[in-house]
Amino acid sequence: MTSVTVVVPMTIRRRGGRKQIIGPDGAPVRAGGDAAGVTTTRGDPALVKALARAFRWRRMLEEGRHGSIRELAAAESVERSVVARTLGLTLLAPDIVEAILDGREPIALSVASFRRGLPDAWEVQRTALAGRGAAVPVGRADPGRG
Repeated sequence: MTSVTVVVPMTIRRRGGRKQIIGPDGAPVRAGGDAAGVTTTRGDPALVKALARAFRWRRMLEEGRHGSIRELAAAESVERSVVARTLGLTLLAPDIVEAILDGREPIALSVASFRRGLPDAWEVQRTALAGRGAAVPVGRADPGRG
């Protein structure tokens, strides 16, 4: 079985009461991409934020900073169900994540559309999104997940 790891090199920090995305070079990501070495996304800001949060939360659990979803939810001051649903975004096929970051997700796709959960198999995800008009390439499935 082959596994694929998707790494989103960013950090979210609170500055002046606002959340700010910090790029891999330590510089803040600004609208328009004026931070050195940082690529801007054309994706839906809510979806991109949800993806970033999902991967950050997964990393926090994997590193042992929080022992459970319940503990993580308490630390982040959100409902446990929100954390669980958001973590599900880390199971999206890599090409779907890329499409969201590139702004190629179907117009009907939103954070709310993930509330019902996600299919585990990447091919089923692609088929479901294709029905919504996604410009997600098909055929890049990992053999273990497809």
